[in-house]
Parts: sequence; C-alpha cells; structure tokens
Amino acid sequence: MAVAMKAGGGGRTLLSMELPHAVIPRSQSQIRIKPSGTTFIFNPSFSVKPNHRQLVFVTRAADSTQPSSSSASVSISNNCNKTVVPDPEFTLAKVSFGVIGLGLGVSLLSYGFGAYFNILPGSEWSAIMLTYGFPLAIIGMALKYAELKPVPCITYSDAEALREKCATEILKQVRNDVIRFRYGDEQHLDEALKRIFQYGQGGGIARRSAPILQKIREEVTEDGKYSLVLVFQAKSLELSDFEKRQAKFASFFGPGIRAEIRKDEKDLYEVYLISETAS
Repeated sequence: MAVAMKAGGGGRTLLSMELPHAVIPRSQSQIRIKPSGTTFIFNPSFSVKPNHRQLVFVTRAADSTQPSSSSASVSISNNCNKTVVPDPEFTLAKVSFGVIGLGLGVSLLSYGFGAYFNILPGSEWSAIMLTYGFPLAIIGMALKYAELKPVPCITYSDAEALREKCATEILKQVRNDVIRFRYGDEQHLDEALKRIFQYGQGGGIARRSAPILQKIREEVTEDGKYSLVLVFQAKSLELSDFEKRQAKFASFFGPGIRAEIRKDEKDLYEVYLISETAS
C-alpha cells in the first residue's frame, strides 16, 4: 500500500493512499473516520486513476473548553481594579541634600586642584573653589551618612479624591513625613514606634526588634472610609505583638482614627489607620 502526502486546495492537507477496490467499494461515496479533533474522509471524487483513492485529512480545532472550577470564581481584591495615581509633585524634600552637597563639593575640589596646577583654566579662582569645596564635600558626606530615604507610597485614585476631605491632619503629616528625605532619624516614625512598642520597658520589646516601615498605601475601605496603610517588616515579632497594641496605634495617630492590624506576607504586617471622617 503506497502512502503519499499532498497539499490540497482550500487549506486542506491530503493524504493519498492507493487501495484496491476490495478495500473501498465504489458505491460508497465517502467513508468518514472521526477520531477526537480530526476528520478523515475517503472521497472517490478525487481519484485520477483506477484503483486510486484519496484520504482527505481535514483539520479541526479541538475543543479547548475547560470545565469551570471554583478557583475561577474566587473574588479578586478590590485594589486590583483601581488605578494607581503617580506622584508628579516635585519638592525639595524629595531631593537628597547629601547627594547635592557631596556633588558640589567634589566638583569644586576637583576643578580647584586642576586650576591650581594649571591643568585647567581659572587659576585665579582655584583658592576660592578649594576653600568652599572642602567644607561642602564634608557636609555632603555627613548628610549622606545620616540620610533616611523616603518609603514608596502607593495611592489609589479613589483614595486621592478623599484625602483632602476625609484624611485628618495627622494622617496627612505622617504621609508627607515618610515620603521625603529625613536626616538624623534612625527610621521613619521612630518616635511613634518608640512610644507604641515601649523599647526596653516592661511589657515592651527590644530596640533591635523594632518594626521597620517598608511602604505606605492610600486606599478606601469597603465602607467608604479613607485609610492610610503602614506596611512594616518585623522579623522578630508576631501578629499578636501588633494586635495587642492596636489601641495604642489608634490613640497615638488620633483623634478620629480607627486602627486595624493585618498580616500581609511573611514578616510583613499592615497597620490600617482609618479615618472616621464621613465622606
């Protein structure tokens, strides 16, 4: 039995097979064999010579419908459907003075030395550049060493619309403080965490176990309240350590604040500061 591949018109692939009359009777116009997802058609009309039949291979898309599962209907967090608002506002508080001072100081020192040794023009200004460049470089290095970088802030569009009307002045101040550069503080919200967790005191925690602020979020709760979410990393603490201080979070950042504690991922804890001001 001879088998040959042919390309048929209309996007079909033809498998040509020579079979005797005894195998395929002439009286039957078509014989269909339909395995899953494929149709084989014996069609004598394609015959061009005696005892020759053609097997037409017609492709068909397999049924890709998957049975619905319960996981497909699991509800997605409301925040997934909200728009994150970028922060285009530029302020000096978002600029590192350590980088500026160090850059200016090193530039003045470099050019001053180059001018002093006549490598660069402006030798008459070299003394002034060296005089101001050295202290600027020192101040820049000191600021860079004491620098505390801002934390990321994720703001959803619906929360931005409620901020001015519903957020308390303390919540606004907390947000503005943690999204700018700070100098001399060990970490963001250092004074607040010191009072809430009572470092080194009875019933408190050790200073080395203090939670570290990783980021903040502005979002709206299910009941339409403005909420500022503080996300802390605390490798040495448990959820219970935060929950038993829930009232302290509310009182410290109050008045008009309700606090809720949740655990996000491993070592990450979320403190929801929810404003009770009606929208």
